[in-house]
Amino acid sequence: MKLGLALGYWSAGPPPGVAEQVAAAEDLGFDSMWTAEAYGSDALTPLAWLGAHTERIRLGTSVIQLSARTPTATAMAAMTLDHLSGGRVVIGIGASGPQVVEGWYGQPYPKPLARTREYVRILRSTIARETVRFEGDHYTIPHPGGAGLGKPLRSTLHPLREEIPILLAAEGPKNVAMAAEIGDGWQPLFYAPRADQHYRDALAEGFARPGARRKPDDFEVVGMVSVVVDDDVETAANQIRPHLALYIGGMGAKGANFHYDVFARMGYEDECAQIQELYLSGRKDQAIASVPLSLVEQVALIGPKAKIAEELPQWRDSLLTTMVVSGSPDTLRLITDLVT
Repeated sequence: MKLGLALGYWSAGPPPGVAEQVAAAEDLGFDSMWTAEAYGSDALTPLAWLGAHTERIRLGTSVIQLSARTPTATAMAAMTLDHLSGGRVVIGIGASGPQVVEGWYGQPYPKPLARTREYVRILRSTIARETVRFEGDHYTIPHPGGAGLGKPLRSTLHPLREEIPILLAAEGPKNVAMAAEIGDGWQPLFYAPRADQHYRDALAEGFARPGARRKPDDFEVVGMVSVVVDDDVETAANQIRPHLALYIGGMGAKGANFHYDVFARMGYEDECAQIQELYLSGRKDQAIASVPLSLVEQVALIGPKAKIAEELPQWRDSLLTTMVVSGSPDTLRLITDLVT
């Protein structure tokens, strides 16, 4: 199991010490670093800036918002950065949710699986420097209307690599199966080793489909795992509870929150309902306090070093091929010692 560095997206501004984090990760032998975007900082600019100060570490997006750019624009950016970095780019894309897609990007959200499938086909065609022609339900290239002067084009930029790995962020079983069918990897957000068989079954369905790109032994699973070392388990859990409460309770409306569904499938449906009710009614502190310790421990490594070391084998034996972590340089060194 490899290690990756989670950089995420910014809050009010650039996070302090990020250059030192990246330098430490590369020195420690981390395989990759991963940026994100929602409706603030974008994923590509920090990756290019920080990538210029590294030599080996892979540059991944976790994730690029599918609705933020046309597929050809995403391909252009990835091909450009792949040249500048010497072939280190990994494209992670995700469909996000209706609040962000429709509320920020002004794009329709329905049928995200079909939209993702078309997007990936155009991405691959563009990166392979084919003349791009596509007629789908969600994307048509060239555009059939407008001035009526559009014609099929191919990239003037020759790719450094004819294929750049494309990973799909997915949480529901149908999305996970599609990641195995059309992707080079899968990016779970809240991965739990105890739910391993559920995800193995979903991936197996995708691998068995006609034309599947990969087999299980050459397929990446890149998941973010919060690691908090503290002698007191509850104190460690309190550092993660606000994040989980936000995603379970505040990301999406009732009935349209895919993160909520992940934990409900783990057996926490009643707890999720309570967290969501409290969060959406403005009682965020109570929502945070309502996140059970056992739920935190499903998706994170928390507590004394000895406890974390004891729990690590279940992560090594899981589907994860890369564990993506975050923290100060000292924390990254500690995590590296524990994991390796």
